[in-house]
Amino acid sequence: MSETVKINGHQGDEVEAYLARPLTPGPVGGVVVIHHMPGYDESTKEMVRRFAANGYAAICPNLYWREAPGASPDDAAAAARAAGGVPDERLLGDVAGAASYLRALSSSNGKVGVIGHCSGGRQSFLAACELDLNAAVDCYGAFVASAPAEGFPLQVEPVISRAEKLDCPVLGLFGDEDQYPAPAEVATLDAELKRLGKQFEFHSYEGAGHAFFAVDRPSYRPAAAVEGWQRIFEFYGKHLAA
Repeated sequence: MSETVKINGHQGDEVEAYLARPLTPGPVGGVVVIHHMPGYDESTKEMVRRFAANGYAAICPNLYWREAPGASPDDAAAAARAAGGVPDERLLGDVAGAASYLRALSSSNGKVGVIGHCSGGRQSFLAACELDLNAAVDCYGAFVASAPAEGFPLQVEPVISRAEKLDCPVLGLFGDEDQYPAPAEVATLDAELKRLGKQFEFHSYEGAGHAFFAVDRPSYRPAAAVEGWQRIFEFYGKHLAA
């Protein structure tokens, strides 16, 4: 079952979100899907439904709802880019609200994970450091360990300094040919998480660049994406299952 709902996000703001869940009584784990920089679009909603088809309640808050309520994903993303992206504290409030919504479902087992791609990958890692979550997946999240260049559409700060507060397992999936993040940035994050003794696993794929999960882009790499999805469901099966 899938539907559009409203959640209480940052500072109690009412935010639109897309929810999908299996038609079983539960108990089931929950997944907060953080959309990529192009926004609250059809490909992200397909991902939400995919989690439901695999036995999880999943929800994606529209992070651009305040900038452009009711606008098309492209127009809303343009408005968000013009503002430099979603402020980190607002993102955390919206993800916390989405996680609370999932935990309040009668079918919930109380466990909630988070996943994000691209800018959402960085935000997934940030949420894992700051919120009460049970698992986090970072799919090629840039600017976790380094800042964007001057003039880049996304103006955010690195979040690696918050890694000490990381309190749940993290799965990272990256492309060896990506530049955002480049392999050197992935290596920096890997070394820091090892230094801190955090529970994590990173996998990088040869021949894959940015957005290798995106089936509607030339960047799509079927072998890497198929294996990546297998790792995601194995990871959530270990940390979110009833």
